[in-house]
Amino acid sequence: MAKRIGVPILLATVLLTLPMQTVYARNAEDNCYTYDYWGEVQKSIPAFELAYTIDGDCMNVTLSGVDDVAAGGDRIFLIDTTESRMNVFDADFQFVTSVKLLRNEDNKIVLDDDGNQVMLTNPEGVWFHEQENEIYIADTGAERIVVLDGDGYYLKRIITKPDDMVGVTQFKPSKIAVSSANKIYIVVQSGYEEIIELNQSGTFSRYFGVNEPVVNLWDYFWKRISSDEQKSKMSKTYAPTFNNLDIDADGFVYATTSDTSAQEVAFRLNPKGENVLRQEGYWPVIGDLNIDNSFVDVAINEYGVYALLDQSTGRIFLYDFDGQLLNIFGKTGDLQGDFKTPSAICWFGDKLVVSDKSLRCAYIYEMTEFGQAALGATESYYNGEWEEAAPAGQGGAQAEC
Repeated sequence: MAKRIGVPILLATVLLTLPMQTVYARNAEDNCYTYDYWGEVQKSIPAFELAYTIDGDCMNVTLSGVDDVAAGGDRIFLIDTTESRMNVFDADFQFVTSVKLLRNEDNKIVLDDDGNQVMLTNPEGVWFHEQENEIYIADTGAERIVVLDGDGYYLKRIITKPDDMVGVTQFKPSKIAVSSANKIYIVVQSGYEEIIELNQSGTFSRYFGVNEPVVNLWDYFWKRISSDEQKSKMSKTYAPTFNNLDIDADGFVYATTSDTSAQEVAFRLNPKGENVLRQEGYWPVIGDLNIDNSFVDVAINEYGVYALLDQSTGRIFLYDFDGQLLNIFGKTGDLQGDFKTPSAICWFGDKLVVSDKSLRCAYIYEMTEFGQAALGATESYYNGEWEEAAPAGQGGAQAEC
């Protein structure tokens, strides 16, 4: 019980010892809050604040949207589906290069069997695989995965639909992630056979992840008493679809769904594909308690804090490993820093990068003083450093905002 309430107590300590005028001023600007034990909205200081914006002004190529974002090492990778480009930025958020036309290690344009230039075709997802120093691009329009060298950005290999792939799901990768064991996980939009898992060689492994639909008891009753002929005329119930994913340090796949027929909206899938997301907080991991959120991405850091991105409200929900709600911030709107169509989120060290498809940009969020204290305490808590967790929170609370 002490472990379960440890982080909430630390966060409350930080909030109570900060000047209340700071809490209300920042909440008015950032729409930041959380929920208490009774489900009441409580104003809060945001854990992150906007620090930088990546947009077309800092590039020498056209930027028509940002559909996915990934980070690795000292770089940020942005996918522009409309322009069929992957744009790369360094740790200072300066433009490095743009990849559309694929080249080989000798910097020569790659040609297909018909002599045509090989280029990206409406890609929707990107992943940096640090272990192998490779960039995986879900080249959606061409129904393939493009693997680039992590330094030279040249083509290493192309993965197409495996010959041994079973099922009826169309091989049209949308989002992608690669584990430290070199397993490739692919989300196919509108695919009803779960996440596709491939081996490093590109051979088919299995469909992965259980996403159960909400059971309609009335439909269930009629199907139980109906004849086979009647059942054949009834509409089929399909498994809800996943829409994005990430992988934690232990190799567990985090995933989201915005399918309203799903029983759950966030997942931590074990090797069996079962959802083992911890739910030790006051409330289940569902986002807001009073509205239905539409989660489009999840990002997990090295000490178990994960961020869920809600496209409908522009809110970012931070949870710790136990599923305890730490912070809610962000919103849609017309002010600087507001979202229109938030599309993806990832960690970049201790920063968060959030892309917006409609605004054609990516926002870089840095921790506030409160965020440093709160997440510092959470990291100590995650690592079992109980005595260190309290000083981390108290230190942030004593600092002047």
